[in-house]
Amino acid sequence: MRQFTAVINPTAGGSNGAATLLQLARLLRAAGAELETEYSRSLAHAQDIARDAGKRGRIVLAVGGDGITGGIGGALSGTSTVLGVVPAGRGNDFARALHLPAEPEALAQILLHAAPRPVDTVEVESAVHPRTVVLGSVYAGVDAQANLHANNARLLRGAASYYAGGLRAVTTWRPADYRVTVDGEEHLHRGYTVVAANSPYYGSGRLIAPDARVDDGLLDVVLIREAPRRLFFTLMNELKTGAHVHRPQVRVLRGRELRIEAGRPVPYGADGEVEATLPVTVRVRPGDLSVLY
Repeated sequence: MRQFTAVINPTAGGSNGAATLLQLARLLRAAGAELETEYSRSLAHAQDIARDAGKRGRIVLAVGGDGITGGIGGALSGTSTVLGVVPAGRGNDFARALHLPAEPEALAQILLHAAPRPVDTVEVESAVHPRTVVLGSVYAGVDAQANLHANNARLLRGAASYYAGGLRAVTTWRPADYRVTVDGEEHLHRGYTVVAANSPYYGSGRLIAPDARVDDGLLDVVLIREAPRRLFFTLMNELKTGAHVHRPQVRVLRGRELRIEAGRPVPYGADGEVEATLPVTVRVRPGDLSVLY
């Protein structure tokens, strides 16, 4: 029977990890599985716990949102350790991309019986972060600014915090001049954002890249061009369904490696955690992580 180490960040904003894991733990143990629980003090500490558990041959459960899932998944990328995802945060976008159920009973069946499957990871490199590996997406522009606002929100949670953060960011954002190089081909872009997506979702269920897949060895690069603010608000609403990709202001490229630069300081983020300014280089690492889903 499988042996699990669950890693929880009890200070994660909006996380309901302990309560979620309590229900799941009963089901896993009742089925004969072994489960140990570790509470992390920081993302770096969570990664250390995960690496140690992996060396002991245990399946690591990331309990929380996209920050801890991406951080632990990145730490285990390139190893033989298997990752299980227990969605209990604000966004849960990578869990959504894997079609993981929220119900403990259904999730327990996957963790107990599903065969590990390879997924791609994303390597992020910049002056501030020489090498960081994440799972979902890297975004540079107004959405990175919105994510900063959402992470600092005290009264709102989940999708509401991301939407409020987006409104606040858009009202003060000035379109930036980007140079985006995808697999050696340069593209000039003036607009709101550039997103390198390994997963279809970001920002708590926003379908930023409808055709992105976690196991195709490619990144979907979504560029949203300069547009009147009223149209950008419409585009934000269309992110619920992915309809924005059909507008002339949106362009989608695909590739394995890209470099994002800008003519002024522009923030970028990754999986809700990595926060810095451009330039940044992003590379896909095909099939570099084993996940239960």
